[in-house]
Order: sequence, then structure tokens, then C-alpha cells
Amino acid sequence: MTDFGLLSRGELQAMADAAREVLTCQRVLTKTGDNVVGEILRGAGTFFEWRHYPQGDIYDSEHHAQYYYHAHPEEERVSGEHGHFHTFLRPLGMPAGVAPAPVPDLKEPSSENDALCHLVGISMDRAGLPIRLFTTNRWVTGETWYSAGDVVRMLDCFVIDHARPSWPANRWITALMRMFRPQIVELLHARDAEIQRRSGMHPRVNIFEDRDLEVTSEMRVSIEDQIARIELALARVRRREAPAERSLLKSSSQIN
Repeated sequence: MTDFGLLSRGELQAMADAAREVLTCQRVLTKTGDNVVGEILRGAGTFFEWRHYPQGDIYDSEHHAQYYYHAHPEEERVSGEHGHFHTFLRPLGMPAGVAPAPVPDLKEPSSENDALCHLVGISMDRAGLPIRLFTTNRWVTGETWYSAGDVVRMLDCFVIDHARPSWPANRWITALMRMFRPQIVELLHARDAEIQRRSGMHPRVNIFEDRDLEVTSEMRVSIEDQIARIELALARVRRREAPAERSLLKSSSQIN
């Protein structure tokens, strides 16, 4: 489990701010009997397995962030899952100095913005709430492979800042990525460790195209639990800082 005690006050505060945004989006949707998944599926008619929702994905042309929602057949879903989001960042939105990992079968993209990176998957239940975060092998989404360290640098670049197909859904998924940032970082490093482990076990197999390896790391999550952990960690930080603040105030009064 990610140790929130290792996070700075600034990191925890950013997560708390993101959590408030997530709750606000959920609150306004709940007032009309809606949820995030319903927003993405609105007007789609029959929900088909494997199909991307919405058609053509959601792409922010300013930040070059992208996501879509879909579902696998019932027997392939984790317990309680309705479907899941896949989130991506394209090269024009990536930080300076980021480049694809030097894997043996690296191919040049047809255009400079095609070498997209999969960030994390977000499993959703039927109530429209997240229940799992996960990473995938390269073949699953047809992404270009980037090392975990570079993908971590990309996380804060994921921004969907437009109104279609849903303003609250776009704000929700942007904030959720920040709210669960420590877990996503942990999963990305676990992803690379699993790839390395499997490569060592099967040196003659192109592990990135191995259909026996689909999910490379995963973690159950809960918005309610995450908020409780953030609040507890912030309270501990404040208690640690309080004696120092009192000491400074005492010193100042003695000088006066």
C-alpha cells in the first residue's frame, strides 16, 4: 500500500483539492440522477462490448490528452466491474525530454503525434464509481512503450479541458488522476517490474506482444477510502508542523 507519510504537504494538498473536484462533479451529476459513465454513454443506445465510447474517443487538442470507455465480455471483467476508462497522452502534450523506451521492435510513428502513451485504466462499477486502477501490456491498446519514469512525468499533463461530451465527466477524470496519483505511480513502476520479470522468464518471447500478459499491475481503489487517507495524512503533517510554528511564535515574542 502506498505510504502517504512519504508525501509532502504540497502533494497531499494537491490530492485533497483534486478530491474536492471529484466530489463536486459527482454531486452535480447525482442531483439529476446521473453519473460519470452515464454521461459518456448518453445517447449511445445499446451498449456493445469492445466498442469505444464515445465514438472517436475524447481528445483535448490543446493538451493532447485522450480517453475512452469500453467493456469486455462479462466473463473477462473483474468482480463488480461494468467497464473501464483507458487514458492516454500524445507526444505533443508530453514534457520535454520524454522519448519512447528503446525496446527491440520500436517502430517510427507515421506522424509526430501518433506515439501515444497509455497512462492508466480505471475500472468503474454500475453506480459510476471507480473500483480499480490498472496498467496494461503494450499490445492491449497499441500504444508506444515509455518507461515508468517518463510516464510518471506525463501524469500531470493529462488534462481534458473542454465541454464535450460532458463537462463534469471531463473534469472528474482529470481530477481523479491527481487524486490517485501516488497509486498510479506505484502501479507504473510495478508494470515495468512485471515486464522485466516476464522477460527474464521468457527471453525468446517478445513480452510486449505476449497475449498471456494483459494486465501488468492492478489495485483496488475507493474514493471514500482515499479521501480518508488524505485527510489523515494531512492532519499528521499539521501536527508535526505545529510545534515548529509555536516555537517560532515564542521566539518572536521573546525578541519583542
